[in-house]
Amino acid sequence: MLKLMRAPNLLIGQHWVNVLATAGIGCELHNRYLNGALGEIPADQCAPELWLTDERDEMMARRLIDVALHGPAAGTPSWRCGQCSETLEAQFTVCWQCGTARDPLGD
Repeated sequence: MLKLMRAPNLLIGQHWVNVLATAGIGCELHNRYLNGALGEIPADQCAPELWLTDERDEMMARRLIDVALHGPAAGTPSWRCGQCSETLEAQFTVCWQCGTARDPLGD
């Protein structure tokens, strides 16, 4: 296993887990419950940590998280669902018509 990064909070950490899981990258979120120990344990050791189960996925995982952090660039065109051909705005990652996930790295 490889520690990929610390998340600023549990919500964002879980979002990153979901992003990676959608792309088929195995990972775990550690330190989910250490926030309650803050003060007894140093703050930098209580943050949620994202760990990859296969370190060969590191570059792809970092790229996906970067895309998730920054969202689509201004002016990014809409995308078309490969399953049902619905046209969706760039910020959507799942087709609202059929539920098919968009390719996380673009079409």
